[in-house]
Amino acid sequence: MRFRVAPLAGLIVPVVLLAIWQVVTARGLFSASQLPPPGDVMAALGELLSRGDLWTHLRASLTRVLLGYLAGAAVALGLGSLVGLSLTARRLLAPTVATLRTVPSLAWVPLLLLWFGIDETPKVLLVAIGAFFPVYTTTASALAHVDAQLLEVGRAYGRRGASLLTTVMLPAAAPELVNGLRLGLANAWLFLVAAELIASSKGLGFLLIDSQNTGRTDVMLVAIVLLAGLGKLSDSALGALERRMVGRRG
Repeated sequence: MRFRVAPLAGLIVPVVLLAIWQVVTARGLFSASQLPPPGDVMAALGELLSRGDLWTHLRASLTRVLLGYLAGAAVALGLGSLVGLSLTARRLLAPTVATLRTVPSLAWVPLLLLWFGIDETPKVLLVAIGAFFPVYTTTASALAHVDAQLLEVGRAYGRRGASLLTTVMLPAAAPELVNGLRLGLANAWLFLVAAELIASSKGLGFLLIDSQNTGRTDVMLVAIVLLAGLGKLSDSALGALERRMVGRRG
């Protein structure tokens, strides 16, 4: 019985919040323009579905996240591996990357728009920047702290260079690397909204700012819930992969 109840425990807080939301709106503590009731939000979702607008916004956002995340994670894995494995590379590159990491997401937007215009390129690049830093940091740290005894065993079996990296170091650091990929994915969603809020005509971020301009708080809440749901689903997929790796390692 315990194993059946445990997965449902995470639904308790959302259900309670939904009930509070319904009670607050029913008692008129907020106007409909400030906080519409859950039924109005569901009606707005149905409206977007019936017009076909929702799929347009979802497709645009998912495409940007996918392309930007894959590009940012790939570069981060490569550079993080280099910094994690080479003391010289760490001394040369790590301080600069650490400095760039502190730049707020919105600070990149004007420069990217100036360089690449207002098409898809700056949006994908901003997502890639968001995904890059968590993956890079985790990769560099994980590889730099691989158990020295494992490395000695690998070298004893003739592993050197790329062979040592792929057969010993990466498997040993795999759970930490997947955790970094999860953090990078979460950051990618954050940077996506920053990109779509400023320079876009479609996407969930655009839907947020457009609904604010038109006074459609119900549509705004639909966009927020969808962003939360998509972020949670994508994180859960990588989380399942992480648990599988940890189980094999154990």
